[in-house]
Amino acid sequence: MSFNKQDIYKILDSITAPGEGKSLIENKNVTNVVTFGNEVIVDVTISNPTLQAKKKIESEITKVIQTNIDKKIDVKINLKVEKSAPKEDPNLIRGKEIPNIKNIIAIASGKGGVGKSTITANTAVSLAKMGFSVGVLDADIYGPSQHIMFDVEKAKPLSVNVGGRSKMKPVENYGVKLLSLGFFTDPNQAVIWRGPMASKALKQLIFDADWGVLDFLLIDLPPGTGDVHLSIVQALPINGAVVVSTPQNIALADAKKGVAMFQQESIKVPVLGIIENMAYFTPEELPDNKYYIFGKDGAKNLADDIDTKFLGEIPLVQSIRESGDVGHPVALQDGTALEESFKQITKEMLSQLLKRNENLPPTEVVRITTMSGCSAVNKK
Repeated sequence: MSFNKQDIYKILDSITAPGEGKSLIENKNVTNVVTFGNEVIVDVTISNPTLQAKKKIESEITKVIQTNIDKKIDVKINLKVEKSAPKEDPNLIRGKEIPNIKNIIAIASGKGGVGKSTITANTAVSLAKMGFSVGVLDADIYGPSQHIMFDVEKAKPLSVNVGGRSKMKPVENYGVKLLSLGFFTDPNQAVIWRGPMASKALKQLIFDADWGVLDFLLIDLPPGTGDVHLSIVQALPINGAVVVSTPQNIALADAKKGVAMFQQESIKVPVLGIIENMAYFTPEELPDNKYYIFGKDGAKNLADDIDTKFLGEIPLVQSIRESGDVGHPVALQDGTALEESFKQITKEMLSQLLKRNENLPPTEVVRITTMSGCSAVNKK
């Protein structure tokens, strides 16, 4: 009876560990084999902790060795159970920084219809007019609209080679770089996706894009609180979030939930402030009159109640809607009251961002540089 260690390894290659789907050798379950005379010692590690699995693997190893070599062989098995690492969801977005993007701000709302995308587009334009390099990621998977608001509805991102990898080049207009699922979907068809599919699409828009150097990346989140929000906060080191609401009580209740989501212990994204959209209505023929259709100071009062900064208000004006519909954000109109309103809100947001970054832990260094006469927030 002559055999060696390699003979044992070859024989054990025919056995599959319970639930593993591969042979003991291929899956590296056999950690060591010792042969001495007619004695064989096999060290095995499996992930199935059940007694049935242990007995089965011990029986199969003993049987296959004795059958293929000699039934008189004394087989000793040292069995160890080790929990296998959980299989990673291929659609899960893993948290990491995007090179050359200094600040990431999420724009959110507790419910739909409050003008979150309009605020995002006009804030992006205001930042670009201040001299910053700006990008917008339209993460509203089920209702993308930024490609319409930036008048690039018919555009398609080009493919560029970056470091040997093919990446998407964002579409640019009004000095703002943009990526949206709206570039890749049929406008006449609904997007019917489960969470993992939405996460996979977001992963491509975020990490398979050549954003270049940006001072700010604004993320237009879907309304509510759900899978996409969790995917984004797990994916990216978001500097802060802005919550948009109208003054009415129903919208405020949902906005409060939106703020609470970012403040959860497991998320901890600083809320830079709340913006009140559709704050009041002023007819063109009565410019001095204000009609508080949805209530008065609702978002301002909410900000006070939850100790969050009130960033400002935007009135309910027909030209804001019309400008968004034709792809020409109203913040582009120099010298108007609306352009000034968005500029002031953007400055308030920047002020809160500076304060937030000044209070970062020592491991994250923040410095302020000057660009085109404006302060920029740089995070290391």
